[in-house]
Amino acid sequence: MADADAAATRPAVVTPAAGRGEAYKAVIVGTGFSGLGMAIGLKKAGMHDFVVLEKADEVGGTWRENTYPGCACDIMSLLYSYSFEPKNDWSRMFPKQRELLEYIKHIVDKYDLAQHIRFGTEVTGAEYDDATDTWQVTVSGPGATEDGEVVRGRALAAGMGPLHQPSIPDLPGLATFEGRTFHSAEWDHSYDLTGKRVAVIGTGASAIQFVPQIAERVGSLTVFQRTPPWIMPKPDRRVTGVEKALFRRVPGVQRGYRNGIYLLQESFVLGFKNPRLLKAASGIAQWHLRRQVRDPDLRRKLTPDYTMGCKRTLVSSDYYPALTRPNVELTTEGVAEVRSARSWRATAPSTRSTRSSSAPAST
Repeated sequence: MADADAAATRPAVVTPAAGRGEAYKAVIVGTGFSGLGMAIGLKKAGMHDFVVLEKADEVGGTWRENTYPGCACDIMSLLYSYSFEPKNDWSRMFPKQRELLEYIKHIVDKYDLAQHIRFGTEVTGAEYDDATDTWQVTVSGPGATEDGEVVRGRALAAGMGPLHQPSIPDLPGLATFEGRTFHSAEWDHSYDLTGKRVAVIGTGASAIQFVPQIAERVGSLTVFQRTPPWIMPKPDRRVTGVEKALFRRVPGVQRGYRNGIYLLQESFVLGFKNPRLLKAASGIAQWHLRRQVRDPDLRRKLTPDYTMGCKRTLVSSDYYPALTRPNVELTTEGVAEVRSARSWRATAPSTRSTRSSSAPAST
């Protein structure tokens, strides 16, 4: 860990452009999978005159920022990784946040990317200058030489993602709510939810992961749902020792696994073009709901009224059971306001809320 920490704090690489006010051949924004993949591609092509701008103090992108309970990938690990850098010792079919972050750090070390990265350098704007044929990238933060520093590059690759940026509903009373509030993307691990009354607004990909994790320890949990998602069963399991041995020793086995998962995922494209082909998948989702939720009223609330594929299809095998717990309530009306800590429950207007967010509130 000491070597990795030292690498993470090294200054950006001294390239032919550095220190002369000349432009880099490329400026990359972000150190998630996209930004690092671009950096590796440039190095493989023999281009080393580039810089990677990262606003945080370590790499990882969304897998650095999101740390809520149960945070994990909803794509199998054998596919959710670089094709040129397979990992043959994944612990599970669906990796958890910590394992993904460690994989990313491994990539940085192996391909010697830390020397190209300027940490604490947030991009605040970018303009293309026709006169010099360069991008003028404005940055700020502790890693910048000054607030408003301009980094110049012949090419600009934007690899930043929005998944860690909270979308907070504009709800009356939320700002003055007396209880604790936070977004799932900014989870407050210092706050103990044990025995608390908790409300969760939104039922997206993050909510269906953390709701089962907190349902067992909170006093009561109310989940506000605008639109029920289609949820497929999650075939998660540990990767066996036999499989890991085959991945290490038998050429092509891991690639075969990966290609099979890829073809399965891509098969949904045919359904998007011809929705009738999605009947089999929607039938599995409906069977999954019937099997895990016996209460007909709750099942009705959780049944989508739109064709699968119209919004993101989710995967989970523990979300539905969490909603059947006696201390958990699912509310499908829109949220009108947030009241005082003693009566935090929102009222229900005649129309649905136009925005949702996985934002726990507790008293």
